This record gives sequence, structure tokens and C-alpha cells, in this order.
Amino acid sequence: MSRANRWRQSAVWLHILTSVGWMTLAVTLVTLMVTAGASDDPAVRVSAMSMAHQLDLHLLAPSANASALTGFLLAAATPWGFFRSWWVLAKFVITIVQLNLGIFLLSPALQAAEDAARAGEENPATGLQIAGTAFMAGAIAFQAWLSVTKPWRRTPFSATGKPPSAPAWVFAGSVWAPLTDLAAGTVLGFPLPLLSTVVLAIRLVTRRRQATPTPPTRRTPVAAS
Repeated sequence: MSRANRWRQSAVWLHILTSVGWMTLAVTLVTLMVTAGASDDPAVRVSAMSMAHQLDLHLLAPSANASALTGFLLAAATPWGFFRSWWVLAKFVITIVQLNLGIFLLSPALQAAEDAARAGEENPATGLQIAGTAFMAGAIAFQAWLSVTKPWRRTPFSATGKPPSAPAWVFAGSVWAPLTDLAAGTVLGFPLPLLSTVVLAIRLVTRRRQATPTPPTRRTPVAAS
């Protein structure tokens, strides 16, 4: 097995691991929010919402970033690309929606729900928050089904020919960059997908150069003597 294939397998393993972690944590958050709403004990409501907020900040958000970026890197580093097949495009769109939903809606809502629980409200988490988090877990499960079955045909706007795979260093970066970002986020206390974004940007540039055809060299005819 070549070095590139070994690193590619490691990147796929990391993508699966972080995706399962993302989905499991989303289910855990739903459980904690339902527990907070069903309990008559104010201390239980505060504890449940506090745990949900901390899990979201320190585990779910880093797992979501690592899962998304390893998926993007694998798409950019392999012939699959982002827009050649409908199932890959569907995963790409769903991931973008999930990230924005989590960053701009669910995470601030969890902070507000924790504050509401500490203020003594009986139902600190709204039904919309619970439904949104449950949708996140279900969307990840649907993406797993897409990865296994690979349904549907190629998109009508996919380029002809099969793009080459990336060199080994790209797949190695798909492993080490997310792991480094996870470690840095743990130390700093908030998600920081910096290196993964840099590796992805570099790969997108090099992929575009690989896809650009080299113009044929014009040969000057030699005059007959």
C-alpha cells in the first residue's frame, strides 16, 4: 500500500470518528434539554442545561469542525470533488447548513437556555432548540447513509475525465491539521479550525492548477533545404 493510501485511510477514519462523535453529542444534548424541561427540580434543570452548554462548547463544536473539514479535505483531495456527484454535493450542502445552524442559532440558544434555567424557568429549552438539535443528529445519520450507498448519478455540470488524487502530504495534512486544531481548541477553550482551513485552501488552489489543461507546445516547422 502506498503512503498516500495509508494517509487517506487515516483521514477517512478521522472523518468517521469525528462524525460519530458529532452525532452522539447532538443526541446527548437533546436528552439533556428534554430532561431539563421534564424535571420539577430547579437544580436538575440547571445541571442539565449547564452540561448541555459545556458539551456543546468543548466537545460538539470541535467535533463538528473536525468532521466538516476532514470531509471537505477528502472531497478536495480525491477524484470525488464537491460537485461531480449528487450524493457528495448533498453532503456538502447539509454540512454547510449544519455548521451555520450550530454556530449562529443553537450555540447561543444553549447559553440563553442555561441562563433561563438559573433564573428558575420551568422550560429553559424551547421546542425549536430541541427539534433543531435532533435535526442535526438526523442529518448526520442521513449523511452516513449517503456515504455508504452513494445513490444517484453524476451531476450534469461535472467535468469530463477523472481528476487525479492529491499527493500524500495533502492526506497527511487532512489528519494532522484537524488533530492539531482540536488540541489547540482544548487549550484555548474554544474551537479554532485554523490549520485545517489553511490546508484546505492550499489543496483547492493546487487542485485547480491540476485541472487546468496545459496548452500544447507549438512546434516551428523546419524549412526544407
